[in-house]
Amino acid sequence: MIVDRGRSWWSSRRLRLRLTLLYGGLFFVAGSILLWLTYLITGQALNQQFVTGFRKIQNAPVDLAARPMVEDVIFQGDIESRAGNVLSEMVRSSMLVMILVGVVALVLGYVVADRALRPLDRVTEAAQRLSESTLHERIGLRGPPDEVRRLADTFDAMLERLHRVFDAQRRFIANASHELRTPLAINRTVLEVSLEEPAASEDLKALARALLGTNARYERLIEGLLLLAQSEQELTVRRPVDLEQVVRTALEQIDLQSRKRPVTLHQDLRPVLVEGDPLFLERCVFNLLENAIKHNVRDGEIWLALRRQGGDAVVTVRNTGPAVPPYEVDDLFEPFSRLDGDRVRSFKGAGLGLSIVRAIVRAHGGQVTAVARPEGGLSVTVRLPHGLS
Repeated sequence: MIVDRGRSWWSSRRLRLRLTLLYGGLFFVAGSILLWLTYLITGQALNQQFVTGFRKIQNAPVDLAARPMVEDVIFQGDIESRAGNVLSEMVRSSMLVMILVGVVALVLGYVVADRALRPLDRVTEAAQRLSESTLHERIGLRGPPDEVRRLADTFDAMLERLHRVFDAQRRFIANASHELRTPLAINRTVLEVSLEEPAASEDLKALARALLGTNARYERLIEGLLLLAQSEQELTVRRPVDLEQVVRTALEQIDLQSRKRPVTLHQDLRPVLVEGDPLFLERCVFNLLENAIKHNVRDGEIWLALRRQGGDAVVTVRNTGPAVPPYEVDDLFEPFSRLDGDRVRSFKGAGLGLSIVRAIVRAHGGQVTAVARPEGGLSVTVRLPHGLS
């Protein structure tokens, strides 16, 4: 946990640290150049003022007998040695001062970078909080109309457009839910009444039963489309959910023995808590089981497992069934997609089951994957973050 926090701090401060190192590096490069130039200028000045001046005095026309040659040589060497010591001391002092000032420059560079990037932090925090339920929030950055202010204003304008789009989508789903379900419910009622009519002929009853089957398929299709649209939106309910209880509730809704192709279910369930919408999670598990039953063989088998792995809740559903080409597995999660690209045989469903599963899992911040089993059938794995502290 401490390592993760350290990595998070480093990631959030990476740009600041890069700018600080850039400022410090430029300072040390400029300081090194300045120190080198100062060394050259000072050395040249010492050479002109002392060494060259002494040589001029030494070369002046004086009485050779009066000039103490040995003392001159000793004095010249002493001057050159002192000049070299002055240069060395200057270099050492200058380097020490440059290091101290460089440390101060690094600190000031970090402070300046932090102050300059602080408005960008507000934009980043707003983007991280962004969800369908918080689209009404705005950054509202104040200050001069510089590049950061223009970025914040552009982000606010984008949020306004997204807010209008999501509002329109919610209204459309609510209206479509009413407008599409009502006529189908009326048709179903009329057909059921006609079947109970004593005077109705057998041909009329056969037609009514056929129309009831068609009406039921359309109802399932509309329910699936509406559920797919709702599950792709932001979750309005988030609370701790016992996923084992959700799985058992979904199992109660499925009768494995009443179908034309009875299957055997093997369960391995363990208590796991997640955070999310229990109704959506129940529909997710139900669709996984229903898909495993529909696309199975006679006397087939289903293996259902629920466990915690790496801090996440993992639901795995494996089933026997026809062979699935590996290159078609990913396409099965697309709406209206069926095995072998079949869009005609709708008696097995509308091709929305796995699409709804993927939408629900993504809304909960999880992942869903599928693998074709060599023996036939699929192995679908849903991984949900626990979301609980």
